[in-house]
Amino acid sequence: MKQRLSLLIHHSTFFLLFILLITSCVPQKKIKYLQKEQEKDTSAFYINKRDVDYKVQPKDNLYIRVFSLDEKAFTFFNKQSGTSSYNDYANDASIYLNSYSVNSDGYIDFPIIGKVYVRDLNVDQIKTMIQQLINEYLKETNVVVKIVNFRITLVGELNHPGIFTIYKDDINIFEALSLAGDMTEFGNRNRVALIRQTKGGSQVHYLDLTSDNILNSDYYYLQPSDILYVMPLGYKRWGFGTTFPWAIVLTSISTALLLINYFNK
Repeated sequence: MKQRLSLLIHHSTFFLLFILLITSCVPQKKIKYLQKEQEKDTSAFYINKRDVDYKVQPKDNLYIRVFSLDEKAFTFFNKQSGTSSYNDYANDASIYLNSYSVNSDGYIDFPIIGKVYVRDLNVDQIKTMIQQLINEYLKETNVVVKIVNFRITLVGELNHPGIFTIYKDDINIFEALSLAGDMTEFGNRNRVALIRQTKGGSQVHYLDLTSDNILNSDYYYLQPSDILYVMPLGYKRWGFGTTFPWAIVLTSISTALLLINYFNK
């Protein structure tokens, strides 16, 4: 009887250990990006909209500079922060302070020219319009327009979540994830929530990053103020993460087996 009981306990213990090991492992299919329907394909071509056509909205900030060989013209058309040095624009704080805020009606107040309506225009359209207006006063100038508030928020199952400032015209979703150190092994790559601000409120789009179809998606490139939320896999709820006390569990099982063998002698 004791022998049968001991055998049952042994089998139960090993079965429990096997279940723990299986449930703690995340299948590769859950963590691989850009999986193809036909894995044998060695190359593919994807079409997406590289030109992110972001429309400027109220409360946006525009960094606008007018370059000219005439130093007086440069000082005249560019915002100042105590000095006319080009170095005033070299850091985030200076760029923000020297930017133009879009008011609730969609206007910016530009020197000499006055109010300029920029709402629902992209950066290139605003640049062209301001260039044409300035050409009425000066020749041989060059206008540069950038969006100051191009920030994205990355939260959830990421190694380094946070708010990131983007210093270029566009960024795709994988570049964004790399800023946050990629997802953890328990990040749900099948259902990443992209929260995007619109005129009417916030829209949520769920993206499957395990499929190569994401490369054709309209949401492959991010926009200013986008939020990416990486939800956890179901495995996470059981606590089988990297912080799970495996050493304690295995030690306890080993001790229990030794005690069983001792008392069955």
